[in-house]
Amino acid sequence: MDAADLVALDHVVVAVRDLEAATRQTASLLGRQPSWRGEHPEAGTANALFRLANTYLELLAARGEGPVGAGLEARLQEHGEGVFALAFASDDVAGFGERLRGAGLEPGEPREGRGVDPERGAERRWRTLLVPPAATRGVPLFAIEHRQGALESVEPDGDPAAAVEALDHVVLLSGDLEGSRRLYGDQLGLRLALDRTFDARGQRILFFRVGGATVEVVGAADPPDEPGPDRAWGLAWKVADLEAARARLVQAGFHVSGTRPGAKPGTAVCSVRGEPLGVATLLIGPGGAEPAGSLR
Repeated sequence: MDAADLVALDHVVVAVRDLEAATRQTASLLGRQPSWRGEHPEAGTANALFRLANTYLELLAARGEGPVGAGLEARLQEHGEGVFALAFASDDVAGFGERLRGAGLEPGEPREGRGVDPERGAERRWRTLLVPPAATRGVPLFAIEHRQGALESVEPDGDPAAAVEALDHVVLLSGDLEGSRRLYGDQLGLRLALDRTFDARGQRILFFRVGGATVEVVGAADPPDEPGPDRAWGLAWKVADLEAARARLVQAGFHVSGTRPGAKPGTAVCSVRGEPLGVATLLIGPGGAEPAGSLR
């Protein structure tokens, strides 16, 4: 593997209005408390981070003055809460920038980032490289190289088998699948693990694998006359015991569907209704035999 390759889906950023309320709801959804609560003084934002086995989830809210907070506020005004950006882990963001330039993009220079937890006196530092917004097809994307302050996962609040343990996949809805395939495969260098068309549904699905997680891109099987942008839509979470996880969520007040066979043989799924924080949400666990839909 080249040092400039993206090695994992480092984290998913969800834009929220009320960070404290969103943190409580997400802790109930995942069955564990956040690994970090802090703020970004230079960016004008504050966050809560939930560390999982293969990635982490970031809740991000505007706080104070700063360019990221201003952009976040604009996003919330236009689209409401939901998945805001995808961050991919890199061991060398400068080298990744050279990869993008070789693919015909102009990403600019890496930027230093800093997060602080005033209550604990802790600090985290990183470098990021934004994929040029004009090239991301509507979903903000960036590479991140962590430099200080590793995140540790927090033990589940109750039965570990009922808690979310990892991210299975993130779902993007594409208005131009060939454009999305070029972006994630040819330009970002993610491995295209599956390209499948479902004629009965008029749908085509691309699976890009990176670091134990999948970026699933869904769109129309026939190319549209007028290609549109992509939109981050949903997250599918892995659990060890689906029935126990479903019972935990129902007890916590979530509206959850019944379980059904998953799209992958040997799995079962259930949906969390109401799109918590604007995110279509699915739980996946062992069980089932006949394939069904994904986040539908």
